Amino acid sequence: MRVHVNDVVKHEGDEIELYGWVNTRRDHGKIIFIDIRDREGVAQLVFTPDTEFYGEAEKLRPEWVINVKGRVRRRPKGMENPAITTGNFEVGVMSLKILNPSLALPLPIDIDGYDVDENVRLKYRYLDLRRPRLQKNIKLRHEVSQFIRNYLSEQGFIEVETPLLTKSTPEGSRDFIVPSRLQPGKFYALPQSPQQYKQLLMVAGFERYFQLARALRDEDLRADRGFEHTQVDLEMSFVEQRDVMNLVEG
Repeated sequence: MRVHVNDVVKHEGDEIELYGWVNTRRDHGKIIFIDIRDREGVAQLVFTPDTEFYGEAEKLRPEWVINVKGRVRRRPKGMENPAITTGNFEVGVMSLKILNPSLALPLPIDIDGYDVDENVRLKYRYLDLRRPRLQKNIKLRHEVSQFIRNYLSEQGFIEVETPLLTKSTPEGSRDFIVPSRLQPGKFYALPQSPQQYKQLLMVAGFERYFQLARALRDEDLRADRGFEHTQVDLEMSFVEQRDVMNLVEG
């Protein structure tokens, strides 16, 4: 039975299956400890010489992708690790499969990454995104998006996804344009905001609309400004100023 790492605590005495990355490796002579990592957390694996795959376990290095089966047990007294969710448990490994070995990483991922050259981080973005700080940020963004969707839905709003290919409607910035294959010499524009579409929805009688809209603006880059961003966009009909303020403050 495949489980996520942090759910190890629910399966004392059970045989489970884990998939993940080698986070750290500690070789204590006749016993090898591997911390396996997935998106939920880290758990300790124990390899002993009496298993046929012990030789394979000796090869394991950080960021190798592995699959193991084993039995969950409590750690010996005094060997607990309160710093992690699974710190009172370990998995005695009964089988090991190496899914993908890894070369030495071109950048460290066990630090915040502020001191790593940004060009290197972007070149190896798939590695940079394994960084705990970035994983936390992306999960937080998801939680914020879910909160917004749930809150506005409870207030009677309908989420509508508006088109990205549209006619140019000049606003404060220049538009990005996309050439039309079927009409040579003509172009679509990428919207700076869903302004006309949301007004169309109000005239159509939807009364309350929202979306987490992508906006694209061809303007000079600044420290806090990129070519594209996401904005919470909403529209309400038949309301007073206080209605809008109360909603947004909520």
